[in-house]
Amino acid sequence: MSTLSIPVAPFPGDDTLPAAVDVVIVGGGIIGVTTALELAERGISVALCEKGVIAGEQSSRNWGWTRQMGRDERELPLCMHSVEMWSQMNERIGRDTGWRRTGISYLSYNRRDLKGWLAWEEIGRRHGLDARMLSQAEIAEKLPGNNGGILGVLHTASDGRAEPWIAGPAIAEAAREKGAHILTGCAVRTVETAAGRVSAVVTERGTIRCQAAVVAGGIWSRLFLGNMGLDFPQLKVIGPVACVDGVEGLTDMPVGAGDFAYRKRLDGGFTVAVRNKNLAPLTPDHFRLLTEFFPTFLTTWRELSLRLNGIFLQEAMIRRSWRADEATPFEACRVMDPPAVPGFTRKALKNLGRAFPRFANARVRREWAGVMDATPDAIPVISPVHTVPGLHVASGFSGHGFGIGPGAGQLMADLITGEPTRVDAKVFDISRLRPRYGATAA
Repeated sequence: MSTLSIPVAPFPGDDTLPAAVDVVIVGGGIIGVTTALELAERGISVALCEKGVIAGEQSSRNWGWTRQMGRDERELPLCMHSVEMWSQMNERIGRDTGWRRTGISYLSYNRRDLKGWLAWEEIGRRHGLDARMLSQAEIAEKLPGNNGGILGVLHTASDGRAEPWIAGPAIAEAAREKGAHILTGCAVRTVETAAGRVSAVVTERGTIRCQAAVVAGGIWSRLFLGNMGLDFPQLKVIGPVACVDGVEGLTDMPVGAGDFAYRKRLDGGFTVAVRNKNLAPLTPDHFRLLTEFFPTFLTTWRELSLRLNGIFLQEAMIRRSWRADEATPFEACRVMDPPAVPGFTRKALKNLGRAFPRFANARVRREWAGVMDATPDAIPVISPVHTVPGLHVASGFSGHGFGIGPGAGQLMADLITGEPTRVDAKVFDISRLRPRYGATAA
């Protein structure tokens, strides 16, 4: 039985460290395992190194939505491609990730939300997405048990859901079958270079020679890259979630509104959360990156609960530099497992009970929290670091990583191998946030 606040499907890592591979991936979340699968399927030798367990952090703690609707328009083509890849994933890997095409609906209870979703319907239409406003008859059919008062529902039938706690390990197993080395409990300490380009990574278990490295470390990417002298702009945001039982007669599709979200699970329960509300404990990085993140804060402050607590001192005490032969913060914290926030669960159930009375008898089975890695513009970086040939970053997914994981892994593999990309890679290039690491600076 897992000692973490949320169980993750067990995945035994490889016993032997390879001496050399073409590519080393740092991090075993959804982005790391999908990248490993893509590379292994193309015959590229790859080793994935995870400091703790596969999908132990945000990749198993998210809501499990695989949605296109409501995304930033710059990110939408990748989201659409990823959902199509999710629809083929179970067959592709010969395992169940829990993915089902259920559709997703967003409910509007006030004019402001309705106006916003009507505007987004036009964005979706421009990209050929099947997002549309439902008629009153369709609302009654697709949303049984609602308490009325719904002004409008934006529905995307092609969206779906998966089970985060089984998806990551399942994809990792498939990558290993294709030849990838998957190492758990194996923290990478640094990336070494020779003649200015990547030559090896140093892990706590030894050195792996390689020609390329992918930093897909989620919330740890900024710290890892900082030790290499690279300033990656990224902050942490905590999202509380819960699983409840005792609710019957509701739709199987994920449903969200201004202040609640729910998703039917394969085990019969529901994953619930307060939508548009996350915790943002202040850290020293908030002050270091204040100028860059402040414009985003001005438009999203309603969605964040800023707190100054003991986390500030904990973060201030974390070492930010180390040698390759020294133990690192990644070995001190194998899995970031923040405490649950019962107040958020109570608020979620209160909001849900108001809209769907069948949540009134819900029983809380488990509560947890996950830590998301956010960039200043809430768009991930999936890019080479052009000033260090062979070094790549896939991080800063801002709570979108699970849903766009397959497409992100494919894009990363395309960039490494030099194959044509399915979407515009410039959208995700590191140069938009750090011009000094861009191609023109190389």
